[in-house]
Amino acid sequence: MTKLKNIKVVVSDLDGTLLNPQHRISDYTKSIFQELHNQNYLIVVATGRHHLDAMAIIETLEVPVYLVSSNGARIHSPEKEEIFAFNLNSDVVKTALNVEIDPEITVVLFKENVWQTNKWSEKLNAFQADLKYHPELVDYKTLEDFGAIKIFFSCDNHEKLVKLKDAILANSSEHLHHAFSLPTCLEFMDKSIDKAVAIEIVLEKLGFTLDQAVSFGDGFNDVQMLSASGKGLIMGNAPASLKETLPNLEVIKTNAEDGVAHYIASKILDKEFAASEL
Repeated sequence: MTKLKNIKVVVSDLDGTLLNPQHRISDYTKSIFQELHNQNYLIVVATGRHHLDAMAIIETLEVPVYLVSSNGARIHSPEKEEIFAFNLNSDVVKTALNVEIDPEITVVLFKENVWQTNKWSEKLNAFQADLKYHPELVDYKTLEDFGAIKIFFSCDNHEKLVKLKDAILANSSEHLHHAFSLPTCLEFMDKSIDKAVAIEIVLEKLGFTLDQAVSFGDGFNDVQMLSASGKGLIMGNAPASLKETLPNLEVIKTNAEDGVAHYIASKILDKEFAASEL
């Protein structure tokens, strides 16, 4: 198989991408990423998850990983040193939430050490196999400090999230931009924050460029990252709307099939290792 040339960096989203449907990294994927490290590739994980949550996951790879979390609002080194941090102003968040919100929608503010939510959600808790980033129930009507890393909404009804997105942007479009990480998950960040911007900060620090990166993703919070990389790959399980948005990008196997790991084995790792794995 033809190998990708000039690739020095591997960037991957977590949910729906590197993680299987049980929100875990498979043994096969772990072995592939350990070989990436052995062959001197730089590894970056870029996720919408909070850094405390994501760190617990990437530790299972047992290799050095640069972590871009909260869609680019935080960057941590493999030694867990904070390289970059950005928080939304309390007044900006308060204005964004000053709209009619359907009672079916779960509202979450990502704080540094807890996530504040208006309701308990077993579905959201299930994303953490080991609970490292804890929820805190709050009443937003009495909350005083709305400062947050990002704003997150979850609802099984996508159209209700679309309606909410439009209402928030009508009030706050000068400060915020949005992304659907999943059709059931709507996220708002500061306009300056994006995975691609944060990844560039990491790569510039280490002497690389996005042209030297291959990236994997499955959500609309991955669009800039996938578009800017030397090679962007869309997961087979990604929404059809994402594939239509980026029609020139290759679609690979699903996260349930270890699509990221299989692509790396066949297209990036040296021939001897790839042959032994396939």
